[in-house]
Amino acid sequence: MKYLGIEPARPKVAVFDFTGCEGCELQLANKEESLAAFLGSIEIVNFREVTSTRRDDYDVAIIDGCISRDDEVERIKEIRSRAKILVAMGSCASFGGVNRMKNAYNLDDANREVYGDKPQATGLTRSIKEVVDVDLEIPGCPVSKEEVERIVQHLVLGVAFTFPVSPVCFDCKHRFITCLFEHGKLCLGSIARSGCNAPCPAGGLGCWGCRGPAEDCNLEQFIAIARERGFSQKEIDERLGFFGGFEGLR
Repeated sequence: MKYLGIEPARPKVAVFDFTGCEGCELQLANKEESLAAFLGSIEIVNFREVTSTRRDDYDVAIIDGCISRDDEVERIKEIRSRAKILVAMGSCASFGGVNRMKNAYNLDDANREVYGDKPQATGLTRSIKEVVDVDLEIPGCPVSKEEVERIVQHLVLGVAFTFPVSPVCFDCKHRFITCLFEHGKLCLGSIARSGCNAPCPAGGLGCWGCRGPAEDCNLEQFIAIARERGFSQKEIDERLGFFGGFEGLR
């Protein structure tokens, strides 16, 4: 559709899945009330879950999932070479996600235990940026469809998108949610990046940090407070390591 006689730019977008549950891709196909407008602002040239179209002339490549095999390394490098902009979508693509927990184990032993004499190709889990250059990361498990839509609008208009820098505690305050620590539950809300609208604390679950660390988060003080509240170091480490977003900060 034209606006004031001007045809808006419609970037050619391709969505690719790697190691993951593909839940972030389902987010893009959900929310029917805005789906038509969302798809109308871009041109989908490759997206296995919503179209049979398969083209390689994309401007933007959106990646769902992490890297866990050698063949995926070659595939993501090929995609990177074609894309003008490469977006890591979701916690798996941005940090390695839940899959990153397998890096703590001996993968050869685990492979033999599960698959016996028919081992499967596997390797250490890596985020997309650990293999190729990434232009933009959209964290979350799953991502927020509203946030993805806003980012696409910025891409279409050529305007840089700025993520929130505050912690999830700000979202909780806006929703009048009582701190989960007061209910005796471990929560990363004070150190995790906001922008999700705190759905987990709103449901009575402590934040697990799927969006990664907030800017200038005080991890040392958080650990001290959590220990004072009676949580063990094992519980704290498990929570911090669950999505991989705090990797390297501890």
